[in-house]
Amino acid sequence: MNEERASNSAHEEEVGPRLSRRTFLRLAAVGAGAVALGGVLEACKGAYVPSAIPTTGQTPTPASLASTPPGTAATSPKSPTVNASGFPDLVVASDGEPEALVRAALAGLGGMSRFVPKGASVVVKPNICVADRSYDLGATTNPWVVGTVVKMAIEAGASSVKVFDNPFSGSAEDAYQTSGIREQVEAAGGQMVLMSGRGYVKKTLDGSKWLPEVELYEDILNADVVINVPLVKDHALARMTAGLKNMMGLVADPAAMHIDMETTIPHVYSLIKPDLTVVDCVRVLTRGGPEGGDPSWVKKLDKVVAGTDGVAADTYVCRFLDIKPEDLGYLAAAQAIGLGQADLSKVAIKEVSA
Repeated sequence: MNEERASNSAHEEEVGPRLSRRTFLRLAAVGAGAVALGGVLEACKGAYVPSAIPTTGQTPTPASLASTPPGTAATSPKSPTVNASGFPDLVVASDGEPEALVRAALAGLGGMSRFVPKGASVVVKPNICVADRSYDLGATTNPWVVGTVVKMAIEAGASSVKVFDNPFSGSAEDAYQTSGIREQVEAAGGQMVLMSGRGYVKKTLDGSKWLPEVELYEDILNADVVINVPLVKDHALARMTAGLKNMMGLVADPAAMHIDMETTIPHVYSLIKPDLTVVDCVRVLTRGGPEGGDPSWVKKLDKVVAGTDGVAADTYVCRFLDIKPEDLGYLAAAQAIGLGQADLSKVAIKEVSA
């Protein structure tokens, strides 16, 4: 569960014996009383256990994932439009400008205030991996998508909204500027943060055979609310970069994770597990990823996929790269350890126009 991530931080403020500040704030955001709180604690009885990640080097492939036809589950008559919460798990917004797409997707999920309580500290994690690519080349998250997420978090009453990433090419300052993300974030009232080398804490990766621990940026652990804002693009090694893989930018040495991505990606994701995922599908890099560089490799879709289940979101956007979800080992591993649902026939999906 998202609530369990808080126990990974040494600086976590406890509100109750098992209830972290982050959990408390999220319950407050949805107007939870005794009944809702009891439901959350009941659900936590089956929460994810880190040691459940396989250590044999073999990635499980759940039957539900292997049997999901890419590109068809979203329109399956068996796929519900709302879940037990009364909201969809995913909302797919199409046909609009970036801000309209984000607002339409979030409206379908119940609004940003469902995720961001008044006074909450928020971290927004986009993909700003390179310093020499503008957003139109599909290597970095669309700046207007990021800016709108920041703007909506502030409108919901956030006390602060920090945005950061750790580029693998060039300096962070250059990447923030060239991507256009700094301009939009600051215009929206957010803060671009340069990730300090002193800001990392060591975290154990019990499920990785080759990488026993990572250094994770501590600000992400201390935030009340985490919003993942990746884009969809081709990747030479991982096949696809979207929500789960976007968390690699919070690790001090993300290159080391490439040795064992099928287990390191889901395990790092489990340490953070965002409260909300907003996937930028305005422009999709179909070849030459992760850096791209040729405009002909970019497909303009004008879509945003938002939801509470990051595994489902990644599974859904596989279709935009003509990838079978079962071919991504880290998706199978993420589902196997309970991080989300990759069988889209079991996911509540709503499609809206912006």
